[in-house]
Order: sequence, then structure tokens, then C-alpha cells
Amino acid sequence: MPTFDIVSEVDHQEVRNAVDQANREASTRFDFKGTNALIEYTEKELLLSASTEDRLRGLYDLLEEKMVKRQVSLKTLDPGKVEEASHGSARQRIGLKAGISQDLGKKINKMVKDLGLKGVSSSIQGDQVRVSGKQRDDLQGVISALKEADLDAPLQFTNFRD
Repeated sequence: MPTFDIVSEVDHQEVRNAVDQANREASTRFDFKGTNALIEYTEKELLLSASTEDRLRGLYDLLEEKMVKRQVSLKTLDPGKVEEASHGSARQRIGLKAGISQDLGKKINKMVKDLGLKGVSSSIQGDQVRVSGKQRDDLQGVISALKEADLDAPLQFTNFRD
């Protein structure tokens, strides 16, 4: 019986590369001179800091541009509110979303059932959803329907087995 898994993962190496590229470009660009614009990377979040709120927004736009070039979905970014820091500077925490939450898993299960494909079922297994069906074509139909749906997390389809 063919199956596949739906997961939501972050490629940390690509995120790290995008952060490094954004920091390098911010250090050389004229509009960022003297603003102390910097992006710090940890496994769970990014910390953006700059001398003004306007430069912080510019730094965020630069980060988004580099993420798109590295083919990292912008849905992985969970921006927090802009905070005041010392000496009138600003900072912002941006969380990195990974894994499928229970709510999103239930939503995916409901979408699979609403497709009405005979013999196709799905189940939540931790932070992933496993879809199984009798025919490979039905599973490919599920994948295309989920790609078209606008869910708030980037989905990857892995472990496809016949």
C-alpha cells in the first residue's frame, strides 16, 4: 500500500547561509553604514538589531531576499514585535517554525478526507502526518491539493513508498 509523510522542516544550513549573506551585504551597503545592523542566528530563532526601526525593517527585507534566493520558505519565519533597545536602537526576534502542530495536522487530515478519494487515509504521527492509499495516483492528487492550499507552514512530502 503506497504511503508518504508530510513534514515541515527547516534547512538550518540554508538559513545560516542566508543570514551570513545578509550580514555581509549589510556591512558593505551604504544605507546600512553606521547603523550597527546585525542578524544573530540560533537554532530556534533569529535576532535582528539595528540603530533605528527603519533600518531594522530594511534588514528584515534583506533577510527575506536572501532566504528566497536560498529557496527557504518565508513561512518558516515567525516575526515578533519590534522592541526598543538601549540608546534608541531597535531589535526584533524572529522565530523559526518547524514541525507540524496538532492543529495543522488536524487541518491536513480534514483536507485529505474532504478530497473524497476512495481508500486514502491520513494519521498524525508526532510532528508529521502519514498519508496512505490504494493507488499512487490518489496520493499524488493529495500532494497537489496540499500544495495549492495556503497553509501557514511550509510542507515537504517525504518517504514516498509504493
